[in-house]
Order: sequence, then C-alpha cells, then structure tokens
Amino acid sequence: MHKYDSILFVSFGGPEGMDDVMPFLANVLRGKNVPESRMRAVAHHYELFGGISPINGQNRALIESLKQELHARQIDLPIYWGNRNWHPMLTDTVKRMKADGVKDPLVFFTSAYSSYSGCRQYLQDLDRAKAEAEYDDLQVHKLRAFFNHPYFIKANKEQMQLKLAELTPAEKLPGSLAVAYTAHSIPDAMASKCQYQAQLNEAARLVSQDLGLPDDDYQVVFQSRSGPPTQPWLGPDICDHLRDLASRGYKSVLVHPIGFVSDHMEVIYDLDHEALQVAQECGIKMLRSPAAGTHSLFAKMMGELVYERLSSKDRPVVGCMPPLPDQCPADCCQYP
Repeated sequence: MHKYDSILFVSFGGPEGMDDVMPFLANVLRGKNVPESRMRAVAHHYELFGGISPINGQNRALIESLKQELHARQIDLPIYWGNRNWHPMLTDTVKRMKADGVKDPLVFFTSAYSSYSGCRQYLQDLDRAKAEAEYDDLQVHKLRAFFNHPYFIKANKEQMQLKLAELTPAEKLPGSLAVAYTAHSIPDAMASKCQYQAQLNEAARLVSQDLGLPDDDYQVVFQSRSGPPTQPWLGPDICDHLRDLASRGYKSVLVHPIGFVSDHMEVIYDLDHEALQVAQECGIKMLRSPAAGTHSLFAKMMGELVYERLSSKDRPVVGCMPPLPDQCPADCCQYP
C-alpha cells in the first residue's frame, strides 16, 4: 500500500479586501482575452461586500473540521492549503512542502464534479506550481470527485430541508413549490468532453428522491455564464428559469447551489442579489439554501475520502453511477 505523508487542500481562492480584488481577477482571467471593462464590472460585485469573498473563511473552517475528522480516525497527516488564484497561493504552498520534505500528498479539490475547470485545470495549476517551485519530486495523489458520495447527497438534502421548513404546508404542495438546483455554466464544447452535466443531473435526482420531490417540480439550471453571446453555454440560466416558473403558476421556489461547495461571491451575487431581484419582479417567493460545504457531513465526507485511500476500503456511492477513479484518465475533461 502506498505511504502518503500529507494532505494538500486545493481551492479556487478569493479576495479578502478591496485591494485584493483586481489582482485576484487578473489571476482568474490570466490567459483569457477578457477586456478590463468586464473585469471592473465583476469587481463591482465584490465592492458590494467590501471586497471580501466568504470562500477563504469557509475553507479555513473546512480545514479545521478535517483536522478533527482525521484526529478522530487516528490519522496523523499534516494539512497544507493552496489556492489557485489567491493567497495562500499554490506555488507558495508547494515551496513550503518542499522545505518540509513532504512529497506524497493526498490532494483534495473543492470541486464535486468532473470538468476541465473543476478538475483538469486544478491538475494543470499543480503542475505549474511544481515547476515554479522546482519540485519535480512532488507526487500528486488526487482524491476522487464526490458528487455521488452518500454524505455529499445527505448534506445537500439537509441544507435544503432547513429552508423548506420555513414554508407552510400549503406552500410546499406539488405544482406550487419548485426547486431549482444551480451550478456554474460552462461552454457546450467543454461540457461535451466531460460528465459534468450528467453528474449534476444525478446528484439533483438523488437529493430530490430523498426529499420526495416530484420530477416535474425540480430542475438543474445554471448561473455565472461569462462567455461571449456567440458561444453556446449550458442553460437554462437561473433568471430565465425563474421567469418561466412564474409563468407556469409556481408560487415559491427553493434555489439550491448543488454545483458549489462554498457560498462564495458568485453564489452570493448571482443568487442572493440578481436572482432574488428577478423573483421579486415576477412575484414568486424565493428561498435559497446554503451550499453543502458548511454542513458537518461535508467534513465527515472529506475524512472518509482520506480514510478509504489509506485503508483500501470500499468506495461508497449512491445512485446508478459508479465511484470515479483516483487517477484521471489521460484524456478526460480535455478543453483547448
């Protein structure tokens, strides 16, 4: 059995003050032909919240919870944290790992689904960090994506139940209440090279099944599209979907960000600001449940993913799709 010597927690990163916002966006958009006017428009989203994205704070809490989970299982592995786009930067973290002499980390990505931007791009950023840190000896042992892990499904369900409890029985009747599961939209060309959409649909089906939702009353929709109008992206958009629900006579909608681990800035702005405004204009009552990453079962799932690799135990999943492999195939989730 392979002997691992650490855990590397890898996330997207987010600014923690107004001075961080434009440099952060420059990191996110490096290599992309995005005009500065568009960057400044996105920066305004952060200005509404003092330039602070919740993602880093939530990641600190997740790492502390993971430490407790590992301690409970008597797993003694140091945890390192590196972000792709803001401090602690991944390259700086890899340099620290090099100085500490660790080279066989289990790597956890804060992304539940398979796609270029949710998996392969993380691996590419790790390769770049290894090159910049001059640490070719670092061996990356990625933990599997977890869209169909029992604890992930249950965490999403329980987050939604807390919000559904705020509705009256009459408001929860079939045909009156709709559920919209949101995820980050990606270009159709990217989606065609991965299982992202199929995995989202499966996760939504499993959660809806556990909640007893009729098939007609829930749908996976998308948010945060950023490409040019001429480029096809996954839809429908959440705001268009809200208008459609209102036209079909729905009175209430629960919006749940099943495609996200953290209630970061895109979730807060796109759902709690833009989508809520559209819902109010349409006369439909909108509730929004938090992402799964703030639920205690999410930390328990992280501990399970580590333990299954250390012990070669069975890989639990629910639903009809198998557990994803530890090592991604060479051609998976490719995107030019």
